[in-house]
Amino acid sequence: MERPGRVGGDAEPRGLILVVEDEAAIADILRLYLSRDGFRVAVETTGPAALEAARRLRPAAIVLDVGLPGMDGTEVCRRLRADGDWTPILFCTARDDEIDRILGLEMGGDDYITKPFSPREVVARVRVALRHSQPAVAADMLTMGEVALDRSSRRVTVSGVPVDLTATEFDLLEYLMAHPSRVFSREQLLSEVWGYAAMVGTRTVDVHVAQVRAKLAEASPIRTVRGVGYSAEGP
Repeated sequence: MERPGRVGGDAEPRGLILVVEDEAAIADILRLYLSRDGFRVAVETTGPAALEAARRLRPAAIVLDVGLPGMDGTEVCRRLRADGDWTPILFCTARDDEIDRILGLEMGGDDYITKPFSPREVVARVRVALRHSQPAVAADMLTMGEVALDRSSRRVTVSGVPVDLTATEFDLLEYLMAHPSRVFSREQLLSEVWGYAAMVGTRTVDVHVAQVRAKLAEASPIRTVRGVGYSAEGP
């Protein structure tokens, strides 16, 4: 077993992580590693309890198992997103089927990791998700056609109407809009936006692009370059 150790090295508290896992041994190891990395941790074991805890505790991020008693993780995620709660969610499950992974992302999940996993990898991915959810220092705007992206407030609007994006969806759109007309492969986007090109499949990029396009509708600036990848282009 890996020895728990601080991933980053700084000691200040990082906020509360809600771990939703009905296998006690896995919940305990995640609590240990996250705590050692400076996070406060709350643990729930059922879907309904997870939903209530997320609404009550307002965690910084949620590590959410899919196969839960009472209500599965994707339904917990769907209900939180329907409430307008865009807390970063990392799905964690024994299921390794692509359909399950895509479903989790389509429900509004920010990341997906399958068991068995390295607890240090989970901590690293939580840290990435939290970085994605933090406002950028720069206060500049990016605009393409009807789409306006405010880096300081992490808000996206279409013709002045706010559009709700997950933290990862926002970062993907921001990265493409910050490099207008430049074409990026899926592997490049995994590396630059997610921060780990080798850990997940490129299908993750396709799902997030589809989600952004669906939310921005005809105003979406994202273009597919067949056989290469994606770019953002103005009208």
